[in-house]
Amino acid sequence: MSKVVSPLSWKDGVLSLLDQRKLPLEEIIVENKTIEDAYNSIKDMVVRGAPLIGYTGIFGMALFARANRGASINEYKKAAEYLNSSRPTAVNLAYELDRCVELIDQLINAGNSEKIEDELISFGHAQLDLIHRDNLAMANIAMKDLIERFGKRKYRIMTLCNTGYLACGPMGTALGVISHLFENDLIEHVYASETRPYMQGARLTSYELKKQGVPHDIVVEGSFSYLMKNKLVDAIFIGADRIVKNGDTANKIGSSTLSIVAKHYGVPFFVVAPTSSFDFTSEEGSEIPIEMRDENEILSFRDQRVAPEGTSALNPSFDVTDANCITGIICESGMIDPVTRENLLKVTGQE
Repeated sequence: MSKVVSPLSWKDGVLSLLDQRKLPLEEIIVENKTIEDAYNSIKDMVVRGAPLIGYTGIFGMALFARANRGASINEYKKAAEYLNSSRPTAVNLAYELDRCVELIDQLINAGNSEKIEDELISFGHAQLDLIHRDNLAMANIAMKDLIERFGKRKYRIMTLCNTGYLACGPMGTALGVISHLFENDLIEHVYASETRPYMQGARLTSYELKKQGVPHDIVVEGSFSYLMKNKLVDAIFIGADRIVKNGDTANKIGSSTLSIVAKHYGVPFFVVAPTSSFDFTSEEGSEIPIEMRDENEILSFRDQRVAPEGTSALNPSFDVTDANCITGIICESGMIDPVTRENLLKVTGQE
């Protein structure tokens, strides 16, 4: 296993982020010293992955506090709204920013405004520690389920996009499951979908799997049916950017297609996500805002035009997987199976 570079770290008032746009060819660190830097890092996808975007938001608020000592609660609320506007689909960013504002409001009301920066930094580090514990719990739930379904043997797993430590920090969600299975000698092979157009699977998931020494192949999205028809996949694990009350799940574009193909061939399809990715204010997937990204991500690759001049592209960054195509949703509180509104609220303690 080669050395792992941390995707996020804080030291002496500087938020350092591993530039995930440059991976796997270069390991470049981007230093963020202002809230504007943090905003741009989220918007421009220096950092990506719903949980890590949320943590970047926390430290972005700390950067604002550092530069604006004595700011009012309204100014902090505007700062949070500014950061939240950087990417709209993943609910984690809004979730963490709301908690930052609540913490700041308590400190201001208690006359402890001078502690805001330090408290935000402590809060951010606490969330990184917590997600490691929660993701390990989810990995153990997934491992137990696979052993019950298939017996204790080596499994062939498929995943989409990137949901490892690059997306979450200390340990991944769906890719954290795969890493945990590998550490327990339960992985035969992994298929990492390339995940067009940003290639998170080819660039980032493969980068993480190679670092860990996990046997894997990168596959194109068009191979879903081939792989499952030929019984090359035992189970599928993906992450989530937002899960609503009925279990509909927003994730990287292609997730819905993968779930439909999996359902057709009877391959278990699991979503792995912490409760911070659950949106209990929305009833169904049609309410989830879908981020439309720059068409040039499709028309060009690494600044090289690949489509004819004069053509345009539609570039939704996410799609919504219907709850009835999901075998189970795994959160730190347990497995939601079958995926129903009642089970979701019961397992997450919201009933």
